[in-house]
Amino acid sequence: MEPQIRVDRELKGKVAIVTGAGRMRGIGRATANVLARMGANVVVTGTGRDPDTFPLDEKDARWRDIESTAEQVESYGVKSMSLISNIADEDDVQKMIDVTVRQFGRLDVIVNNAAAPYGSDRVSVLDLPTEVFTKVINVKVMGTFYACRAAVRQMTQQGEGGRVINLSSTMGKSGRPNTSAYNAANFAVDGFTQSLAKEVADQGITVNSVCPGLIETSRMDPMGRNDRWSARLSEIPMKRAGTDEEVGELIGFLSSPRAAYITGQSLNVNGGVITER
Repeated sequence: MEPQIRVDRELKGKVAIVTGAGRMRGIGRATANVLARMGANVVVTGTGRDPDTFPLDEKDARWRDIESTAEQVESYGVKSMSLISNIADEDDVQKMIDVTVRQFGRLDVIVNNAAAPYGSDRVSVLDLPTEVFTKVINVKVMGTFYACRAAVRQMTQQGEGGRVINLSSTMGKSGRPNTSAYNAANFAVDGFTQSLAKEVADQGITVNSVCPGLIETSRMDPMGRNDRWSARLSEIPMKRAGTDEEVGELIGFLSSPRAAYITGQSLNVNGGVITER
């Protein structure tokens, strides 16, 4: 009989980094909480958002970006640390890894969730400014590359395997009009994930991407919750948006010993709107 794996606190003693974890309604915060519930110590990073730009619900809750996420993490009886980090800066990413290892002694899981803000890139290619396209690529593609490379180097040095989870999107599976920068970035992340997974599989390091569809987070607030939102919901077989917790639960599973034989995959969390690849 196969040994049973305990799923409560199964990441006890492990150390995780979650980037882009400052929003109160966000995949990063939800993921950090899931990993903490599973027993991991969690480093949460963000860009140091200006509180004047916070949505009203964050202001009403006196939310403090990554500091508040770190407090939630610690409520599970684990340790946390909040770091302001520019994921698009190679040196800043290396510092993020170095500070984590210096504080906690190791790194076992990295969740690359950071992305450029939704909005100014959602125009036609003919109207898309070069600097906007470049920013999306720098944060999503170059940031994922920098973080994966630095994290895998540390995991390889430890010699105990590890977990890399890259946040992509259903936009990495199928193109839509007026989303060319985001499409290009997420297609790149999925391809990079597959390549890196094959490079490090024999070291016990798994590399997967998670591809959310429409998720009820503050990132989507610029879309509004009117006719445009309703039109997107109508495309989804489940007729609803997903939650940040639902995405976080999948990431938690991929971070766990139960997912040891899953690598190089791009897993959809989208209510059935896209089922291929």
